[in-house]
Amino acid sequence: MSLLTIEDLTVKFSSGGTTVTAVDGATLSVDGDEVVGLVGESGCGKSTLARTVVGLHSAANGQVVFDGQVVSSLRGSALRAYRRQVQYVFQDPLSSLSPRLSVGKAVAEALDIHRIGRPSSRPARVLELLELVGLSAAHADRMPSALSGGQRQRVAIARALAVEPRMLICDEPVSALDVSIRAQIINLFLDLQREFGLGLLFIGHDLGLVRRISDRVAVMYLGRVVERGTAHAVFDQPQHPYTRALLAATPSADPVVERRRDHVLLAGELPSPSNIPAGCRFHTRCPVALPTCATVEPVERPVDQEASDAVSCHLGDPAVPQELAVS
Repeated sequence: MSLLTIEDLTVKFSSGGTTVTAVDGATLSVDGDEVVGLVGESGCGKSTLARTVVGLHSAANGQVVFDGQVVSSLRGSALRAYRRQVQYVFQDPLSSLSPRLSVGKAVAEALDIHRIGRPSSRPARVLELLELVGLSAAHADRMPSALSGGQRQRVAIARALAVEPRMLICDEPVSALDVSIRAQIINLFLDLQREFGLGLLFIGHDLGLVRRISDRVAVMYLGRVVERGTAHAVFDQPQHPYTRALLAATPSADPVVERRRDHVLLAGELPSPSNIPAGCRFHTRCPVALPTCATVEPVERPVDQEASDAVSCHLGDPAVPQELAVS
């Protein structure tokens, strides 16, 4: 059984009489001691899905199940325990840290709230956590504004680890950092994930990075997971046209590879989540759309009966006529 399971999750927001479906029937799972990458265009619902998992947004439909328990049914001490076991690392560490608390107090606050250890032992534990993420005792008295971006993110990671979680949700945790610092933070995540056996849901735009660190990958488009599977399968043998387009848009550092690669051109703009197209939501931009795609929404089907890989696409489905539509 997966540690975290997201089942048919739908999240909607209403404003001025308009309803926006930010997440629409998304399904995803993360095992303990596993890194799952979540990729897709900006605005596809990745962060909304992640924030719903930790309770920052409410679901209109579907459910989040953690270690066999439906999260929406948790109350009191059970809900408090869940919040301790699933920790969130935000994209911008400066905005996620209080400007009025020193580094040491920010980390100690997590220990105080969850009453971890004796009060007299918590200062020493704070220093241990800072050392664990590559900071020193000298950083404990500094304010977040006096730190570099990489140091702030290390503080955010130390604060998340303070409560001894079983899962980390990392929402674009290195996109706001300099390129020279990103590798250090990513290696820190991986070292901690292996050392503590954490489940890790990693949201990112850098497909090369996601491929390097992930065991499995899920691809989102307009609120729905359209393809998921092992990192090897998704990146080397993508099944969904949208996944192929994402990979084709990622430049290669090798000029020979770049010249030889296939380039996929998508027509039109990303549809509005307040007006999702009928049928397959990608058919308005898909270069290989079938006639069925405009009217029938594809159902997730396995790519291989013996594998966990799955795709939501009519292309290649033996039950759907494969005559290509004329553009």
